[in-house]
Amino acid sequence: MTIRNLDKLFRPQSVAVIGASNRERSVGATVMHNLLNGGFQGPIMPVNPNEKAVAGVLSYTDIADLPHVPDLAVVCTPPLSVPGIIAALGDRGTGAAAILTAGLSRHETANGETLIDAALTAARARGLRILGPNCLGLLVPGIGLNASFAHLSARPGKIAFVSQSGALCTSVLDWAEEHDIGFSHFISLGDSADVDFGDVINYLGSDPGTRSILLYIEAIHERRDFMSAARAAARNKPVLVIKSGRVAEGAKAAHSHTGALAGSDDVYDAAIRRAGMLRVDTVEDLFSAVETLARARPLDGERLAILSNGGGIGVLAVDNLVRHGGVLARLSEKTLQDLDAVLPATWPRGNPVDIIGDAPATRYAQALTILTDADEVDAVLVMHAPTAIVSSSDAAQAVIDTVRKKPATVLTSWVGGKAVSAARQLFSRAGLPTYDTPEQAVGAFLHMVNYKRNQQQLMETPPSAPREFTADIAAARRVIDGALRENRLLLSEPESKTVLTAYGIPTVETHIVASAEEAVIKAIEMGFPVALKILSPNVSHKSDVGGVDLFLESAEAVLAAARSMPATILEHVPDARIEGFSVQKMAERPGAYEVIAGIATDPIFGPVVLFGQGGTAVEIIGDRAVALPPLNLTLARELVFRTRISKLFPGYRDRPPIHMDSLCLMLMQVSQLIVDIPAIVEMDINPLLVDETGVLALDARIKLTREKAPADRLSIRPYPKELEEWTTLKSGRKILLRPIRPEDEPEHYDLFSKFTPEDIRFRFFDLIRQLPHSEMARYTQIDYDREMAFIASAARDDGGRETLGVVRTITDPDNERAEFAIIVRSDIKGQGLGETLMKKIIAYSRERGTGVMTGQVLQDNQAMLDLAERLGFTHHALADEPNIVEVTLPLQP
Repeated sequence: MTIRNLDKLFRPQSVAVIGASNRERSVGATVMHNLLNGGFQGPIMPVNPNEKAVAGVLSYTDIADLPHVPDLAVVCTPPLSVPGIIAALGDRGTGAAAILTAGLSRHETANGETLIDAALTAARARGLRILGPNCLGLLVPGIGLNASFAHLSARPGKIAFVSQSGALCTSVLDWAEEHDIGFSHFISLGDSADVDFGDVINYLGSDPGTRSILLYIEAIHERRDFMSAARAAARNKPVLVIKSGRVAEGAKAAHSHTGALAGSDDVYDAAIRRAGMLRVDTVEDLFSAVETLARARPLDGERLAILSNGGGIGVLAVDNLVRHGGVLARLSEKTLQDLDAVLPATWPRGNPVDIIGDAPATRYAQALTILTDADEVDAVLVMHAPTAIVSSSDAAQAVIDTVRKKPATVLTSWVGGKAVSAARQLFSRAGLPTYDTPEQAVGAFLHMVNYKRNQQQLMETPPSAPREFTADIAAARRVIDGALRENRLLLSEPESKTVLTAYGIPTVETHIVASAEEAVIKAIEMGFPVALKILSPNVSHKSDVGGVDLFLESAEAVLAAARSMPATILEHVPDARIEGFSVQKMAERPGAYEVIAGIATDPIFGPVVLFGQGGTAVEIIGDRAVALPPLNLTLARELVFRTRISKLFPGYRDRPPIHMDSLCLMLMQVSQLIVDIPAIVEMDINPLLVDETGVLALDARIKLTREKAPADRLSIRPYPKELEEWTTLKSGRKILLRPIRPEDEPEHYDLFSKFTPEDIRFRFFDLIRQLPHSEMARYTQIDYDREMAFIASAARDDGGRETLGVVRTITDPDNERAEFAIIVRSDIKGQGLGETLMKKIIAYSRERGTGVMTGQVLQDNQAMLDLAERLGFTHHALADEPNIVEVTLPLQP
């Protein structure tokens, strides 16, 4: 991921069109027409050796003849010419090229290299960025740039649209023209050979002219770049996604239930949710959602009250809300009594609030005021069906006036056609979201709910784990390395359980035996009842082929089962190699729920954690959810509650609630297993029993790979535990230097409370009384791929820990420049902690290849300036900020 030269692509000062043409309806002619008619103020230079002029503009024979170096080149020439053109543009110093030509991956050069690879090689050697190939081009309406062959231009606006489909681009332009929607950027990525979603989201996320980002995704190429950029952008502005292709593509050769269940669309859903983005289904939903998020006040909760002048439209709205998982507000007795005072006696006293068809404008205002004042209501949907008695516009104006007096989250739906069009215009001018139908209005509300949930998950401070666990990584690796040495990629059930035990996951006692007689002996030692299972590398799902016998109560029963089971297996799997049996103690946990937990590997996003209802019918039931690792307690809990079976977990009738902390801890342990051991590509724990006492794994299956894991195997970089380091202050106090974690937010508040006003002024250049949660979350919930913060953590007298200081850097996407900031408690100063923290962050930045470290220091912060000088920084005053000094340290030779 890099934003290098993207300013040349999205803010060019000059444009060349390579392959510009006068031939009617050709791509080169259309691009020239669009550029000349878009209002672009810089030079537009056509290149065509066979034309003296194109569209009345003097043409140039080749790139070397251009009078100016173009910032951006639009390439519309045949495939074979493209690599040479890219090399020539790079040699001239051009920063970016949009290659509209298709077919570059299907043609090869004389040495067997595909044309796109040859073009990329030429571009990267010269620092030139490529948009496309096989793309529509791009539009930046704010600067009059239409470097595309689209049939329409775009209006200026605050929405950025980024698409992998050129056909969808033209459809969206059509739709936006009809609905008066403008764009800050309109970008067709095409084949995304160079500039990809991660690059563009990174650029748009910090673009002040872009209020929201809309994405049409067919496939992601760089998982970690995409997730890192999306998580950063979604903290600043809404990012909405249409993802095509909801059919599961992966897991065709899965050896486990998790592999079969974790369809790629589920994983895309999990990634979009984890990044704080919002997924919608249609183009109309996309723009409806972004307008809703822009116009409606943010939600405080999820409880919706529905106010209408007709029972039918109110019931339609309720049906849609409940069917799609929304929450209908339950009106309190006080609210009902307040409504009784202003509504006819015949109103049905419930939600939806039917104010009757003859409702005048004043009745709308009175009822809406009561609902927005109600503590049990978080948002109100006001609906109206036209009648001959009441003016639709008067009713709309009453709603507008009420909201102006008391701001609230209010959505509107004036149902009908011509009779309500004027009312809808009133809402639009007033900035209130309005929708044509109850279904659209409820859908918009649910978009707000889902967006709020995703944003909360992005910013929520996770609690500490219910108990700390330390995995025995060496024990798990011994089992896995042993299997790989024997050329086995499937661990046996006992081996799999050994791995789980190494990670603190409770398992039922299990032993391997080679014969029926040994099974009897082991069963007697363990005590009855026992379960007997076949041991065969050729049988993945043992119960499907008669390879499991449960509740064996005697030696005779065990012997009979062990003697008959191999024949049954061979009937179903004639080539099965039977290696013996596993004997395990029956776990008698009456009332426990059978669930499944495990690991699958998605071809796009890499390893994921799966959870859902378990048992032998797990694929048929299909009740599961997936999440990207790493997981903390909050993310694990969220994963659980996305399943249907979780509705039973709080308990009902005589069933007690499950021990939720144990279940969430187990999912965290599975997540840590993914982080620690790249060789695991699939894992089933099925059934996993969960009840009020905790969890117990009855069966487990692990699949391995020999392939070396890529560096970005995980979509989100996990906590880098390898960077932890113990050191000692001058006073002799031992401290742990470690990367910051989201769970550190409470300690960060305590740290902030112990700063002196001077500490705060030197760090923030201003006096700040306190930091809100949203800001503190940004400091503690960092993306280790793009920033780093090391805290100094020390033991307190009461056995807890406290933070004494913190140093952090934010690195640009090109890893060229890292900006640092540091703060240490005043009562700790003089102990050498500031220098220790600075040396830690300098060593880290140097190791990751960052070019330069910089920082800004107040001119009167002499202690920091002296420290910077000792560490080798140079300094200079800023011309526009004379009281601020910038210090700089080159990190590479």
